[in-house]
Amino acid sequence: MTNGPDEAFSEPTYPLTTARLVLRPLAAGDLDHHHRLFSDPRVVRYLYDSLMSREEAAASLERRVGSAFPAEGEWRNLAVEFDGEFVGEVGLCRTSIVHRQGEVGYVFDPRWSGRGLATEATARMVSFGFDALGLHRIAGRLDARNRASARVLERLGFRREATCVENEFVKGEWTDEIVYAVLEGEWSVEGASARSRHDT
Repeated sequence: MTNGPDEAFSEPTYPLTTARLVLRPLAAGDLDHHHRLFSDPRVVRYLYDSLMSREEAAASLERRVGSAFPAEGEWRNLAVEFDGEFVGEVGLCRTSIVHRQGEVGYVFDPRWSGRGLATEATARMVSFGFDALGLHRIAGRLDARNRASARVLERLGFRREATCVENEFVKGEWTDEIVYAVLEGEWSVEGASARSRHDT
């Protein structure tokens, strides 16, 4: 289903699911998990966020718990569970209602790497963006050094559209940014194989 830019949107019934994963809204009880993620140097290395204290993580989680569509510029952040274990978080932002644009983001516990979980969860959010929000284009923006994140989008068939050289000053250094994107029509044609493709 493709919605027009001005059509009303109702939150779906959660959780969202995949073959292996459960995606549900973040809750206050996720503080231990959220803090573990954002106090891990491997996780925050290429993010805007710095290492978080427990108090900072609590404030961050409170903002994410309160996130909701359909306001422009708002993120919807979901916890990702695998076999009942919290493994990461995935989010989708409605960046423009008029132009039907969105952006996807994800952060995962390194202990669960190599299983294709980030790819599978991100695919579900992309499908949600196209099917439920009626988006036309979904982008992914990342630090050019973050090859693991780039591989997630590349496996899903996202096109590398731009490299922005030293466009942001993050954590005391100039950083390059890569922009990936996929269109609704490309996803409907190629998404089936992309969604089924994940690491073993």
